Amino acid sequence: MAVEGTRTTHGDLGLEESDLRSMYRYMLLARRVDERMWILNRQGKAAFVISCQGQEAAQVGAAYNLRAGYDYLYPYYRDSGMVLTLGQTARDQFLSLFAKREDPNSGGRQMPGHYSSRELNIVTASAPVGVQYPQATGTALAFKMRGEDGVVLTSGGEASTSGGDWHEAMNFAGIHDLPVVFLVENNVYAISVPENLQVAGSIAGRAAGYGFPGVEVDGNDVLAVYEAAKQATERARRGEGPTLIEARTYRMTAHSSDDNDRRYRERDEVEVWREKDPIVRFEQYLEENGLLDGERKEELEAQVREEVEAAVEYAEAAPYAGVEETLSGVYAGE
Repeated sequence: MAVEGTRTTHGDLGLEESDLRSMYRYMLLARRVDERMWILNRQGKAAFVISCQGQEAAQVGAAYNLRAGYDYLYPYYRDSGMVLTLGQTARDQFLSLFAKREDPNSGGRQMPGHYSSRELNIVTASAPVGVQYPQATGTALAFKMRGEDGVVLTSGGEASTSGGDWHEAMNFAGIHDLPVVFLVENNVYAISVPENLQVAGSIAGRAAGYGFPGVEVDGNDVLAVYEAAKQATERARRGEGPTLIEARTYRMTAHSSDDNDRRYRERDEVEVWREKDPIVRFEQYLEENGLLDGERKEELEAQVREEVEAAVEYAEAAPYAGVEETLSGVYAGE
């Protein structure tokens, strides 16, 4: 029996068993890194955490279509699963959390969630919501002007579609048929504002106004997201322009470690969505297709937890940047 929401099998999508195991491991790693970050925050060891829990399928399914180091990613602050898929590590995540000198994102200068890597073509976002969208279209324009087949993936929550940056980027991409995929991870809440007070109509349906396709997909089904993103990236590589993907998912945690989500949503609602946990659903799919059993699951879990523990131990012991490094990277030529 197929898992609810899975529209096609991995064979239909051209995915090998090794691909499925990789996707599952990235999702599991993102979850375990995130969970450990919350513990460190509650222990007073980490100042701030912003979570990806519940959105791992949307992130891994979309990013798995990119060619790391060639295509570009303009993520938003929850996209831990994306950057892990492209090659960042658990160690990188914790170095950023503790704001250590070796933090690959900013050398300890930015708050967590501002992902960056020159080698992997991951471009950091600024703190204002949605500014990554027009920047991503600029990179897509560069690909087109050079005659290259690169694709740009950029993402954000549903609240970011209320800002002018998103609409301007959509319009520009539509006019110039740019190779960019807009992924909206609709997680139901814009901090404390529910979707029905944040979004009028369908997000996916808005793409028609800009002259390119929009598709709504089950964001808790990694294969469904992969399929939608695969079609979008292939379309972009062929020079056929942008695509908007609305991945409907749910933020399982509070907006951040500084937020009290009990003030604006009921526990019963959260528990209903926890029953749709994307990792559990993918495990069911793998089990039904003979690709995961209890022994293999325990083995992978142990590997991931060992990786997380080693990353935390290393990052806690790593040095902070010195005072003399305060202005490094601020001015040209330094």
